[in-house]
Amino acid sequence: QVHLVESGGGLVQPGGSLTLSCVTSGFTFDPYAISWYRQAPGKERELVTIAFSGGAVRHFIDSVKGRFTASRDNNKNTVYLQMNNLTPEDTGVYYCHVNIEDQASWGQGTQVTVSS
Repeated sequence: QVHLVESGGGLVQPGGSLTLSCVTSGFTFDPYAISWYRQAPGKERELVTIAFSGGAVRHFIDSVKGRFTASRDNNKNTVYLQMNNLTPEDTGVYYCHVNIEDQASWGQGTQVTVSS
């Protein structure tokens, strides 16, 4: 059974940094792209970043480009989201996601709050 567990969220001041982790299990990690989504209060969930199997990364929100970096450790079946220079607009629940044979799986999410 596919299992995704996020961690690393918390409360951080504007300008601070956090690194989120998504530990996966239940499937062969290497071939699959892992996505990071976020959901701000009162807003729809939005795609932030995709970490592709070959190591390429694509960001889908202009405001995170140059501040967020995604990486993956195939030995640990884990994807990371390094977030720098955080702003209050980055506040939300961050989820990792994988789609395997048209089956979407989500983690439980980790809360990121950027506030002074």
